[in-house]
Amino acid sequence: MVKVFVAVFVALAAVSAPAHAAVTDETAYVLNTLLFLIGGFLVMWMAAGFCMLEAGLVRSKNVATMCLKNIVLFALAGLMYLLVGYRLMYDGVDGGFLGSFGPFLPADGTLDGADADFSAGYASSADWFFQMVFVATAASIVSGTLAERVRLTGFFVFVIVLTGLIYPIQGAWTWGSGLLTSDRFVALAGAGFSDFAGSTLVHSAGGWAALTGAIVLGPRLGRYDPRGRVRPMPGSNLPLATLGTFILWLGWFGFNGGSQLAMGSGADVAAIARIFANTNMAAVGGTLGAMLLAQLRYKKIDLTFVLNGALAGLVSITAAPLTPSPLAAVAIGAVGGVLVVVCVPLFDRLRIDDVVGALSVHLVPGIWGTLAVPLTNPEATLAAQGLGVLATGLWVSVTSLVVWLGLKATIGLRLTPEDELAGGDTSELGMEAYPEFGRGSQFAG
Repeated sequence: MVKVFVAVFVALAAVSAPAHAAVTDETAYVLNTLLFLIGGFLVMWMAAGFCMLEAGLVRSKNVATMCLKNIVLFALAGLMYLLVGYRLMYDGVDGGFLGSFGPFLPADGTLDGADADFSAGYASSADWFFQMVFVATAASIVSGTLAERVRLTGFFVFVIVLTGLIYPIQGAWTWGSGLLTSDRFVALAGAGFSDFAGSTLVHSAGGWAALTGAIVLGPRLGRYDPRGRVRPMPGSNLPLATLGTFILWLGWFGFNGGSQLAMGSGADVAAIARIFANTNMAAVGGTLGAMLLAQLRYKKIDLTFVLNGALAGLVSITAAPLTPSPLAAVAIGAVGGVLVVVCVPLFDRLRIDDVVGALSVHLVPGIWGTLAVPLTNPEATLAAQGLGVLATGLWVSVTSLVVWLGLKATIGLRLTPEDELAGGDTSELGMEAYPEFGRGSQFAG
């Protein structure tokens, strides 16, 4: 009887309902804005992930410093993107090099009454918020690489320049419809540069800034012996680093899914669902790829390789999370995980001290993921992807190098040897993250 009633109810509903209920402009506006906000706060949650990951991978005498750096860099990124960054990236770029200077001002028009206009498709403040959390992500990458020996003042000044000028200008070239998507670039490369959610624009951009900073700053005291051999400096809290990795994995669904930039139709929602699935499977591939290669190469599985392998898989899929099949996403992510295990010792051989492995997670897999886009997206070309990677790398590297060298020559970049040995927590903050251990304790790192 119940089954008969349900069948009749469904049939009546099908008769009475229109064949296809069109989404109104207002409904699409609400749904699109909601996607920006949900995606934005998930990416903002990644700031906590970076903080926990970095705090766990540095020695205990620098943990409080890492926490301070991560919350202040997020605040600085928000301020600079409000004052200058957003409009540089999106306002009037028109195929050129950069937009206009000036602060972001919400411009939503009339949204009430009979004159309501929802043609913009989303609330402007939601778009600003979503884009702002991305620039903070790029700055977080720099934080981990230069940990344990960079002075807070110099680092914060660099973050101001990175988030206010360096990042927005290169972002304008692609996401702001600038020179890497212009007709001239398409004629040269066969297609515009494609980077769906920022394998290059966010991750390798942050990686290039970090690489130049690491070269200028030099390695930590005692990291390499006179023969170039690496002296292990293990992190203080691997469970904390693991928690940070899971937080980043979760936040990445907002990073990639929100970059669909629309949720006002069934097709958009289906695309977001596919992006979520591919994002997850790329992390799966990165985790397993790093674990298997670590076991084969070192006969033991290093947890830090596995954590960074998961993140490298996520970075690798970020340039094209919609077009691959789930199995292809696993393969793309697995290559990212393998690159971590290969590149961490490679950077050490080059005496480039990357404390948390950010270069091997963000820079190299970011390049790989961007170059891999044509494998699943027939509208992209290897020439366009390669030129985009090259242009971004040159811009960020050269401008970052100028800023790092300028800071080194003026206010100084590096802690004194005495302060570095004591740790940033006591030398710069006058406090300890784990005071119950006490200075000089065998647990103090």
